[in-house]
Amino acid sequence: MEEINMKPFKSLHIFIIVCICCVNISLLSAENFSNLPVTNNGKKWRIAYFEGGEYIVYQTMLHYTVKGFMELNWAENKKIPEQNGEQTDQLWRWCSHNVKSEYIEFVEDAHYTGQWDENLTNQLQEKFINRLNQDKDIDIIIAMGTVAGQKLSNNNHNIPTIVINASDAVGAKIVKSVEDSGFDHVNAHVDPLRYERQIRLFHDIIGFKKLGMIYENTVIGKSYAGVDSVLSVSKERGFEVIPCFAKADNPDYDLAVNDYLRCLNKLAKEIDAIYITSCTSVSDDSRPKIIKILNQHKIPSFSQMGSFEVKDGFLLSISQESFKYVGLFHADTMAKIFNGATPRQLTQLYEEPPKIAINLKTAEIIGYDPPVDILAAADEIFQTIK
Repeated sequence: MEEINMKPFKSLHIFIIVCICCVNISLLSAENFSNLPVTNNGKKWRIAYFEGGEYIVYQTMLHYTVKGFMELNWAENKKIPEQNGEQTDQLWRWCSHNVKSEYIEFVEDAHYTGQWDENLTNQLQEKFINRLNQDKDIDIIIAMGTVAGQKLSNNNHNIPTIVINASDAVGAKIVKSVEDSGFDHVNAHVDPLRYERQIRLFHDIIGFKKLGMIYENTVIGKSYAGVDSVLSVSKERGFEVIPCFAKADNPDYDLAVNDYLRCLNKLAKEIDAIYITSCTSVSDDSRPKIIKILNQHKIPSFSQMGSFEVKDGFLLSISQESFKYVGLFHADTMAKIFNGATPRQLTQLYEEPPKIAINLKTAEIIGYDPPVDILAAADEIFQTIK
């Protein structure tokens, strides 16, 4: 057998080890960047905001990201007033005028919303990127949601972009992977097991055999709903997932709600639990109608989005405390960028703590008697339906 000369391989081996060490040292130093308040060479860091459309969770995440800055002493700690509706522009305007800080400002004319209109969103994307490249008056961008992440995670600009509340940033091709955004100026929160944890928790509590889901049968619709995660748990646990495809995110709100209710009435006869996922047709206006149908058929529900929907009458979800911790994570990420880190250097992985919210009035109506250990584990307990 011919003897192989190992010298080139030894050199290559040493080279690889050196490269790995360099990468690890780089990542380690990046994670050790300070998050202490600092000015931009004596000026305030200017923050902009971009979203595909209004959504109550976007408003909530913006609220807790601003609170995160206050927690980290980048701004004076003060109460943020309760908001009406789902609009983020009102909250943004309040922040631009009322957040007191020597270090950051929420630029009043740098709030962009596409109003769930694809043509308008594309126009705003072009306008905003032109502003970033020509005026150079923005230091960091909050890209809220999947659509915003897709519009701004590219090489058309180089302004640090923090993608918040994208349902599946990797699956939606906003970032390359959990470990690497693929762009030096992009960082997107990823929690790949988030929806799996929710479904396991829901199944542990209710033990359903047929789980209903309503969503748009599109790539982005499945991403919003976390379909792959739900199917993964269904195979593991042995329950059936029964979908109904609806125009749940149609720009025509009335059409979207009516089609969602059509699906709900159909599913109500076939399922013993439902996972209420992210879509514009589940809103303050439509939620009472949805809850009424579920309660009439005594169907347990789990809100993907959070405890604000449990307060309105869904049975279970993750508590509001989870938003507080995720908001602090995003504020910390931006603070480190202001201190010299590049977005790509910083971790994107953050798993929300498993804190439960439950509505006892809904439980009573549908005939569910929660065990003592469930009540003991709940961080938020609602006694009434709003």
